Amino acid sequence: MTVAEVRLDIENLCRTHQGAGRASLGRLLGGMAEVDSSGAWVLTHDGRRFLNFGGHGVYLLGHRHPAVTAAVRQQLETHPMSTRVFFEPVGIEAAAELASVTPPGLDLVHFVNSGTEATEAALKLARAHGKTELVTTNRGFHGKTLGALSVTARRLYQDPFEPLLPGVTVVPYGDPVALEAALAAVAGRGCVIVEPVQGEGGVIVPPPDYLATAARLCRRYDSLLIVDEIQTGLGRLGSWWGVDTAGMVPDLLLVGKVLSGGVVPVSAVVTTADIYKPFAKDPYLHSSTFAASPIACSAALAAVRVVRDEDIVSRAATLGEELLDAVRGVTSHVETERVEVRGRGLLIGIEFDEPGLVGELYLNLVDRGVLVNHSLNSPTVLRLTPPAILSPAELEFFNTVFAEAVAETVSK
Repeated sequence: MTVAEVRLDIENLCRTHQGAGRASLGRLLGGMAEVDSSGAWVLTHDGRRFLNFGGHGVYLLGHRHPAVTAAVRQQLETHPMSTRVFFEPVGIEAAAELASVTPPGLDLVHFVNSGTEATEAALKLARAHGKTELVTTNRGFHGKTLGALSVTARRLYQDPFEPLLPGVTVVPYGDPVALEAALAAVAGRGCVIVEPVQGEGGVIVPPPDYLATAARLCRRYDSLLIVDEIQTGLGRLGSWWGVDTAGMVPDLLLVGKVLSGGVVPVSAVVTTADIYKPFAKDPYLHSSTFAASPIACSAALAAVRVVRDEDIVSRAATLGEELLDAVRGVTSHVETERVEVRGRGLLIGIEFDEPGLVGELYLNLVDRGVLVNHSLNSPTVLRLTPPAILSPAELEFFNTVFAEAVAETVSK
């Protein structure tokens, strides 16, 4: 088959078996199929290479990090899935390793397969403690299964699936006054879920004291605090956790994306022994056939060790500062009312006042060999989530391409 024939065949198969919407998106992006990946790069079937500054926050360690890949390969060749009958040592070791790097007191780990499942498990634990009134934030994103969708505050995704969970209050992100009012109304029954930095919401960085204030308010009104670090945790923000800079410890911490090492999907809820009691007492109260599989836990175990041993947190902080300065330097030549750049570590958002500019810049970057992300809850924001293992040459490549793409986009 020629390259054109391969593209058409892939598109037709996708349209038939995955739907017209996915097929149309693939065609819009050139009809290419990704077939290989390594480090910061993704390769397509026609031989093109793309520097991956997207991936929805997963690839902080790049693609196929050697240590994670080796651990998964070894597990695959020995015992990839378990019977769920005996002790499973890889899962136990991975839980201990993860708990060793989480904030103090968060010692109990419940592994799941995806970020939205982590949200579901946390919401169920809250309910088991009588916290049935949920408080979430405007543009907060926590997943799309039914419970998680109930606290993912965007009507576009919620409306087709109404009715969702009852008892959900949405407050402005970063507004402690509104948060206190919501908690006071449900004192003793409340549960707050919040991100340290809103990712899909458009890389919104809250006031410095926001999380600490949220923790104090939850204690004052006898409520639980879930901090969703699925996108921000394990070094993405240039700190181990987004909560580290806030000087507080949540009741439940959600972990994902980077935990996979970019190799096998895995997420987790990490909490205190007291809050975990319902699940600890009866391990079948909330269970999943594939959760905590040895192959997934081998990736998690290796990923946490790589973040620690290769000083990924410091690398993300340093590289993030360089990248943020470079992006601001390029966009400073654009009229100020049309663009704003913000972020922490290697989570950076570029907001335009016209959604069309985001789409154009996205496509211009793809044309030049760079992948980025849009923001699901904020269509005016382009999001950068690059790996922390970038070389100076790769960073320079991005800076050059980004400057060219911005110039072409805003000149139209």
